Amino acid sequence: MDKLTVVLGDFPHAQPLLHGDASVDGYLLEPVEVKPVIGAYRRMIRDLEFDVCELAPVSYLMARQEGIPLTAIPVFLNRRFHHGDVQCATHSGIRVPRDLEGRRVGVRAYTVSTAVWVRGVLREQYGVDTDKITWVVDDDDHIEGRAPANVERVTDGRSLGELLRAGEIDAALTGNAGTGRAGSPRAGWTAATDPQSGDDGPHPLFAKADTLAVDYYLRTGVYPLHSLISVRSELLERDPNLSTKLYAAFTESKQRHLAAQPDWSAVPRLARQQRQIGGDPVPYGIAGNESSLNAMVRFSLQQGLLDPAFPTDTRSLFAEGDYPDA
Repeated sequence: MDKLTVVLGDFPHAQPLLHGDASVDGYLLEPVEVKPVIGAYRRMIRDLEFDVCELAPVSYLMARQEGIPLTAIPVFLNRRFHHGDVQCATHSGIRVPRDLEGRRVGVRAYTVSTAVWVRGVLREQYGVDTDKITWVVDDDDHIEGRAPANVERVTDGRSLGELLRAGEIDAALTGNAGTGRAGSPRAGWTAATDPQSGDDGPHPLFAKADTLAVDYYLRTGVYPLHSLISVRSELLERDPNLSTKLYAAFTESKQRHLAAQPDWSAVPRLARQQRQIGGDPVPYGIAGNESSLNAMVRFSLQQGLLDPAFPTDTRSLFAEGDYPDA
């Protein structure tokens, strides 16, 4: 049997696949552990180091534009809402979204998917001119050369969390996209605690973030994507059925997890999102995710990460294959 090296994040619905309980017809999977998995994104894009690799969706779009021989299947292992991702410095005076204009906002790198989703929502839903924000970054983009002039690099080694607490940036994204880590995924990732909100700490831009996120989903159908599965294109050229086989295996893996834990209790965030959307918190396939895919491409185009000629047909983003919604 042919071997496939596979890198995935630590998701319980992918474990049956990695452990061999769900299989890819005709192939033997060889899991490769990369922590943080974000480090694998960069290695896949720059060196094609793995056969199958989870990838940030915006980075995948940019890789396709650059002609990097990667092709995706519509398996989205991770989803998130983003209204709660912006924290504002204690004395920033930021109270409403448009107060961000003219301010300095921290994010790990300009093209991270979280930042693309946040900017898109701020622009479309709240009228924020995100080009009037200075984006302060402390890491490289996976694909460089697309950051605009309003991006500033941290040069003194301090983390975004430190800068936010010191009031030297006015706001920042949280988690791996901002204050929840320090350092580069290439050099070693240091987990950090997001600065805590409160009287002496940052305050959220949106006080009722969960309510706003659900309202956004119900109005638009957009449920932000945070990973997809990329495959080295030469493998798909060699075996055109590999895309369908992989999709079926990922689907079986999720079904096996659900049979054991239908409430998603192993991942409290996904359990909460299941309740918020009233359904599967990680839906796979193209048709059922069309609104989200269209928004991802639209936001990337608006923010200059993709050329105007980039194809907007969501089906063209993926390898030929059989992808029933799952």
